[in-house]
Order: sequence, then C-alpha cells, then structure tokens
Amino acid sequence: MFRRREAVPFTFVADADRFRSNVEPPPRLRPSTSQLAGRVLVGLTVVGGLVGSLLFGVPALAADQTPAQTQQSEAAHGH
Repeated sequence: MFRRREAVPFTFVADADRFRSNVEPPPRLRPSTSQLAGRVLVGLTVVGGLVGSLLFGVPALAADQTPAQTQQSEAAHGH
C-alpha cells in the first residue's frame, strides 16, 4: 500500500490572513432614556433586595442564646 502525496496549496491560508470583508455588522443601537432608567431601577431593586435580606438574615443567624434563656427564666418564675 502506498500513500499518494498531493501538493497542498498554502496560498489560501496566507490570503485568509489578509482578507477583509466589506460586509460590516449593523451599528449597535444606543438604549433610550427610558430603557436606561428601567435598567437602573431593576438594578437598584436587586441590590436593595440583597441588602434587605442581609439586614434581616444576619441577626436571625446570629448564635445568640438570649431567647432560649428568657424562655427558661420565665418558666422558672412561673412555678
């Protein structure tokens, strides 16, 4: 068995580096004022929700034992 060797023209590779298309993508549309205001409001809402969840969540997750001690002391005073 023999392999047939064919000449591979590498000129197309060199031409591909220099080739520039005359077709350009359309220019990006600038968002309107109302779209910018909507994006800002959505961003502020998300950030406010995260900050609010931290404000309410961090104290709830604190390892403070005062509620358990007050329940025990109330039960002790009741008897």
